[in-house]
Amino acid sequence: MLRQVMKVVKAKARTIVGDESGVTAIEYGLIAAAIAIAIISALIILGGDITDMFTATPEASDQAEGG
Repeated sequence: MLRQVMKVVKAKARTIVGDESGVTAIEYGLIAAAIAIAIISALIILGGDITDMFTATPEASDQAEGG
């Protein structure tokens, strides 16, 4: 009886150790988190410059039109 239980436990352990589908999902989650951190950091660092660029563009357009 105990040997049968041990065989089942070993078989389940092999299945769990061999299953890598959960690992892939975790890796994709980590990659997405890293990309999000990079985007947020870039926006924080360049925030003022981006605001200035969008403010200057309509002003330059108005001046080009002669207004």
